Amino acid sequence: MDESIKFEPLGNGKVAAVSKEHTFGTDAVLLANFCRAKAGDKMIDLGTGCGIIPFIVMRDKSLKSCVGVDISESAVKLANIGARENGYKNFCAVCSDISDLKGKVAFGCHTLVTFNPPYKAAGAGIESKDPAIRTARHETAGDMESHISVAARLLQTGGRLCMCQRPERAAELISLMSRYGVEPKRMRLVAKCVGEKPWLVLIEGKRCANTGLIIEPTLYVYDKENNYTKEMIDIYGSYKAEHL
Repeated sequence: MDESIKFEPLGNGKVAAVSKEHTFGTDAVLLANFCRAKAGDKMIDLGTGCGIIPFIVMRDKSLKSCVGVDISESAVKLANIGARENGYKNFCAVCSDISDLKGKVAFGCHTLVTFNPPYKAAGAGIESKDPAIRTARHETAGDMESHISVAARLLQTGGRLCMCQRPERAAELISLMSRYGVEPKRMRLVAKCVGEKPWLVLIEGKRCANTGLIIEPTLYVYDKENNYTKEMIDIYGSYKAEHL
């Protein structure tokens, strides 16, 4: 085993194989919870990295199938290592640019697509010299529109796309989802604590659905004493228990 690879406990005996270049943060945990996966879902995770979102989902739900897609060979290696460690036989990670998925994954049949995207457009801000970090933070391997258009084609009618993004790009995100036939149905802002500006927006859209967007109450990460709120503790669940 490569010494640079570490195993991060996720709770319930499950792990994620991570490295310096491919790890995960709170936003991935929040998105995995927000997507409300159902037993029997056929899931595909775009930009899967180490596979963290599918692994948290599969820790708690029995999916029919799950595919992780990433342009990075090292990320795909980590995801497949993690899947073997967890015994996730119905998961596989595919190394591919999203524009070249034909023949690698099935289209028009998934019930759930998740995507934790780079938050910055290409050329916005200082880009890292590390290719893996640059791809994770900036839209150098496909912009938000290209990912949403692919997600729409991956979904079956009634299938759901769940994403997160910075709040300042929420209008762009909603517009693009509607343009490609994924109607925004549920949205939630995340803030550090009461009185702070939200730093994340979570959104769910449904393929070929009627209009009607539900705005859920803001999720606060910390309380007045700077401790995790009860809801955050519940979201972290067995993952948090591994780190107490």
